[in-house]
Amino acid sequence: MPSLSVSHAPQYLRLASLLIKHRQAATGAGGEGLADHDEAAADADQLVAELESMGPTFVKLGQVLSGRSDFLPPEYVEALSRLRDDVAPMETGVAEQIIEGEIGAKVSQLFSEFDPTPIGSASLGQVHRARLRDGRPVAVKVQRVGAEQEVSRDMAVIGELTEWIEGHSTAVSRYGIGEMVARFNKSLVAELDYRREAANLRLIGEQLSGYDKIVIPRPIDDFCTGKVLTMDYVPGRNIGSLGPLGLLELDGGGLADDLFRAYLDQVLVHGIFNTDPHPGNIIVTDDGRLGIVDFGQTATLGPDAQEELLRLLLAVADGNAPGVTEALDHLGEPLENYDAKGLEAGITEIVLQLRGSSLGEMQIGATLGAIARAAVEAGLKPPPELTLVAKAMLDLDETARRLDPDFVPEQAVRSHAAYLMRHRMLQAASPGRMMAGLLDAKEFADRLPARLNKVLDSLAEGDFTLNIEGLDEPEIMRGVQKLANRAATGIVIAALLLSAAIFAVAKTGPRAGGFPIITLVLLGLAFVASSWLVIGILRSDLPQRTGRRG
Repeated sequence: MPSLSVSHAPQYLRLASLLIKHRQAATGAGGEGLADHDEAAADADQLVAELESMGPTFVKLGQVLSGRSDFLPPEYVEALSRLRDDVAPMETGVAEQIIEGEIGAKVSQLFSEFDPTPIGSASLGQVHRARLRDGRPVAVKVQRVGAEQEVSRDMAVIGELTEWIEGHSTAVSRYGIGEMVARFNKSLVAELDYRREAANLRLIGEQLSGYDKIVIPRPIDDFCTGKVLTMDYVPGRNIGSLGPLGLLELDGGGLADDLFRAYLDQVLVHGIFNTDPHPGNIIVTDDGRLGIVDFGQTATLGPDAQEELLRLLLAVADGNAPGVTEALDHLGEPLENYDAKGLEAGITEIVLQLRGSSLGEMQIGATLGAIARAAVEAGLKPPPELTLVAKAMLDLDETARRLDPDFVPEQAVRSHAAYLMRHRMLQAASPGRMMAGLLDAKEFADRLPARLNKVLDSLAEGDFTLNIEGLDEPEIMRGVQKLANRAATGIVIAALLLSAAIFAVAKTGPRAGGFPIITLVLLGLAFVASSWLVIGILRSDLPQRTGRRG
């Protein structure tokens, strides 16, 4: 059974007091036990204020919790999503000392200009304007003194208390809070290493280079360390600070559409995405583009998760409740009390509400959060990927609607679907995957003769038995013979394709159309054998099935 540390008793008491005081947030996760909306909203605002007073770790934790709409009521999600870590800057001169200690040179030697007053100050670091010796304007992000130690101490307390609570409450453990805390800890550790953020800027900048209206600053590698990040300065104002008149001068609809498409590419094409695209992290540049300036918080998705999330988003955009349920069922982890029919009913209700919404009310982030909450209520543990994407989409909804109040994210998903599907098909047809398929075919071809020998030996020795009643034995033997013929043909086709692939990389011998002639011959033979196999199936197998149905 998990135990608590005596040395952390004061921190436990403070956290326990916070949880008891705002227990309505947890008890209302399923929609029960909530006070009226105004009382819940007031309690949520007070929770945000207390988290801000507890330091950077709890500010970041609140930001992560804002994406757990499966766990928290809407009033708390909305309040926590407004949680921004604007804090007082470090004392004058401290940032310069950190830069000099990290890079090993005087600030006056590194930069021709350095503004000691930060242009932004957050819980983990602050940003200064500067100019390189070659005249290039840059932004220098400097980590706060002691931030790493403070986060490590706070995370130890949060982790121990979470483990203890989950050990004593199955109701809490079903929400995957322990996994969320572990992921949050990993994310914070990554965010404290500015070299990782520099790598994220470089990688995602390359991936989104085709979007002319999206600007991602490039890192200056020689001026980046674990605690100092130097990157291109993006002139402009963040979206959160722009008033209605400033927004009127922009192509808000085009910018919102490009931002949303770029984000879909991050999630569903490249598999690495910024989990914090709130308005404060997105700059409207002086030339009317959008600059994304903070990549400290990112997440990654594997190909399988991308595939199912694409299915889920397309089903949501099309109002297809069965499609949403099926994709969610593949993504989630069923618990002991999983109620599949209850999940289907909950998803159907959400989709019907979405269909009845006006264009200005549609929010894909809130919809994904409601879907995750329906999964929990039905006993299906939602995947971390879904809650991360839902949290990011919630921020993205807010950002896009500031740019264009009439923006409809579902239409952006549908219009971008063709490109997403084309990319998935090209990925499947890539040379690497084709070679992997050929290697699988080779392995199949290598193992099949031995397996067929075992079957034939068993038949010869009379040890082969089929425990099937009510079937004609001659028909079964004909089926076995047909299977052997098909398998032999498959082996020949696999061998021909494998040989063609091997000869394709040869640099000697006659060539035609850029390919070795022997490769073309082998591919032709493989095509003939495949055609013969398909014709045989169409002429023999399918008519038999039709006859049985008749």
